Order: sequence, then C-alpha cells, then structure tokens
Amino acid sequence: MKIIISGSLGNIGKPLTKKLVAAGHDVTVISSQPERSAAIEALGAKAAIGSVRDAAFLGKTLAGADAVFAMTPPNLGGADVLANTVNAGGAFAKAIQEAGVQRVVMLSSIGADLPGGTGPIAGLYGVEKVYEELDNVSVTFLRAGLFYINLYNDVPMIKGAGIMGANYPSDTKIPFVHPDDIATAVAEELQNTTTGKNVRYVVSDERTPADVVRTIGAAIGAAELPWVEFSDEQSLQGMAQAGLPAEIAKLYAEMGAGMRSGSIQVDFKKNNSPVTGAVKLEDFAKEFAGKF
Repeated sequence: MKIIISGSLGNIGKPLTKKLVAAGHDVTVISSQPERSAAIEALGAKAAIGSVRDAAFLGKTLAGADAVFAMTPPNLGGADVLANTVNAGGAFAKAIQEAGVQRVVMLSSIGADLPGGTGPIAGLYGVEKVYEELDNVSVTFLRAGLFYINLYNDVPMIKGAGIMGANYPSDTKIPFVHPDDIATAVAEELQNTTTGKNVRYVVSDERTPADVVRTIGAAIGAAELPWVEFSDEQSLQGMAQAGLPAEIAKLYAEMGAGMRSGSIQVDFKKNNSPVTGAVKLEDFAKEFAGKF
C-alpha cells in the first residue's frame, strides 16, 4: 500500500513509520521541516516537505495514495483556535477527496462527540463532521485518551511547588494513552478494509489523578506527592502566569471542567470503556522519571 503520514516524525509519526515500513508498505511522511528529510529517509520512508496549508503540495503528495493518516493539531499560537482547527481539517479533507484517497484514519479525541464544553477538543468535533461528509472515503475516527506525555507539563509545578494538580478532583476517572499505543492502532486501521465511517477508542489505561501522583511520585522519589484540585479561576490564573494566551488558557480550563463533570468521558463509557493499549501508568512513570 502507498500510505501517507501527516505529523512528521513526532511522538506518533516515528513509531508509526517504523511499523508500516517494516510491514512492507510504501510510506511517505509529510513534514514542514526540510531538516527532517534525512531522518525520514533513514527509516525507509519518503519525505514530502511542505505545508499542509498548501493545496497544491497536498494534491501532489496525496496523488495515488491508498491510505492517509490525518492529524489536525490545534493552532495554539494564534487566535480563533477552534475555527482555525476546523478550517485546517477541512482543507486536508478537501485534498483527500480530490486526490481520490479511499482510506483515512483521523486522529481525534475522547469527547469529540460533543460540540462544545470540551475546550480544544471541540475543534476535533468540527473536523470529524467535515470528514463524515467525504464521499466514497472510508474513515476511522481514532479517539485517543489524554496523552500521558502531557503530564510532563506538570514538571515545573512538581519542582517548584511540590504538587501536581488541575481543576478536577483526585478521584476523576481519566482515560490515558501512550503515543506508542496510538501508533499501533493507526497502523492496524490503515491496513484494515473497513468501510464507511467508524469510531475506535484508543486508551492505554484508565486511572485517577490519585493513582497518577502515587505512581509518578514513587518513581521520582516523592512518595508524598499530592494532587491539588484547583478552582477554574485558579487554573486560569496559573496558566496565565505560565505564559499561555488567554484564549488557550480558557480552553484548557474548560476541558478540565469537562473532565470534572464527566461529560468528556460519557461516550467512551457508552462504548464499554475499551482499554486496549499496552503501556500502563506504571510503565509511563518509569519514562517520566527518566526525563524528570
């Protein structure tokens, strides 16, 4: 199969490229960074250097492809984040349709079934709706849990205040996922002959913040590391002090509130809370400690 991977050689793209090349596929990796070409080619893939915002580049890159892994990262550097996310997803979907690609795996998120109240995830709701309208294209919406690696954002808090925390309580059930498990699921889905539009959840472990501080605390030698539940206002203030733009801080605070209410997790639970990934919290805690 000729398979196109967007997202360069990131946390998902690199292991995914390795898996697909090992399986004998003709793999092309899209990257906006020319300096990534050598690393991509070293893995046995082709490099397509250009911007996913460039319609002509996308058209040329997607021509003749059997399957595409589509990532639409939010534009966290500017204003109108949700609208820009949907617009970027729409441009990619249009290029896929015009190129005649018949199989797509789109990286989405838990909570993407909801139109709002989910922070940045709402942008992926909009992108899913765009992809649902593609004619004669099989699409799997891969709804991922919260990335374990986002917990690295708490390192300054741990080192500076000796705590971890967010605007949801320590007993909140959170579906987590490791990028390696996402890569495994994407590889499987790209090679499947599924038809129509389908949703698959990819989650490595479902744990609480109490589990997180206990497990990570033990791994870094801070056995008494506490979880502190912030108010929404405290969460906003903390993110502002860390330098996040007001729009981004508001979106992340809203996502935390959605976790607290449980609304983001509802559809995951309706689907019997599938936990299929191999990397558990204890495994990630070792990675975390190695980089702490």
